[in-house]
Amino acid sequence: MDTSPTLLVVAHGSRDPRHAATVSALCPRVRALRPGLRVEVGYLDFNAPSVPRVLERLAAEGTREVVALPLLLTRAFHAKSDIPAALREATARLPRLTVRRAEVLGPSPLLTAALERRLAEAGLRPGDRRSTGIVLAAAGSSDPEAIAVIAETAREWRRTSGWCAVRPAFASASLPRTADAVRALRAEGAARVAVAPYVIAPGFLPDRIARGAREARADVLAPVLGPAPELARLLLRRYDASATTRADRRERAALLAS
Repeated sequence: MDTSPTLLVVAHGSRDPRHAATVSALCPRVRALRPGLRVEVGYLDFNAPSVPRVLERLAAEGTREVVALPLLLTRAFHAKSDIPAALREATARLPRLTVRRAEVLGPSPLLTAALERRLAEAGLRPGDRRSTGIVLAAAGSSDPEAIAVIAETAREWRRTSGWCAVRPAFASASLPRTADAVRALRAEGAARVAVAPYVIAPGFLPDRIARGAREARADVLAPVLGPAPELARLLLRRYDASATTRADRRERAALLAS
């Protein structure tokens, strides 16, 4: 019997049914990579089951340890406020359940690899790199830390990839917008401009990214990250880091007690 902590994927939720469908497609990939690991999904809003309901069910079934993993690319408001508050409120009523919060997904080379996969699926080839500028189109945030991480992700991707340029853009809260970034790359001489949505699931803001790409006549619009294999591997990497930290603490406590 697998005694590993249960993995609880914490998704934001959306009125757009494509969001939950994407999460539902991602989780089987995680289970396939780690047979025996219990993987559950809980939502902060709009969709069911909610995070508190999942934790209550797990506790009632006898689960003692959970790793709650935010399905988020950056540490912005949801990662810093919403998710910790939801977990605190739920676990205060469940004293026998231990919940550890894993780190958000980004930044990670696996996310860059997933972006590359989506660009290739949209038609770009290795020979296009030197003449193609990339717009890394994120949802956007009012959190300066999150914006700085996106900007650094763009710089690092450009440094390691061979694209002629990689520029960040945002669908909300921050500038530039996707269409403006596409036009700027054109003005700077990029022969081809591709938009790479740095979002996990379709929805309102990803649709805004797509509209901006079409408005500025981007040559290529890649799909969202979705249930990319790299994303499934990254979830397990974040899970393992959190679960290992807890196991190390238990081992140290046992040594001190011996």
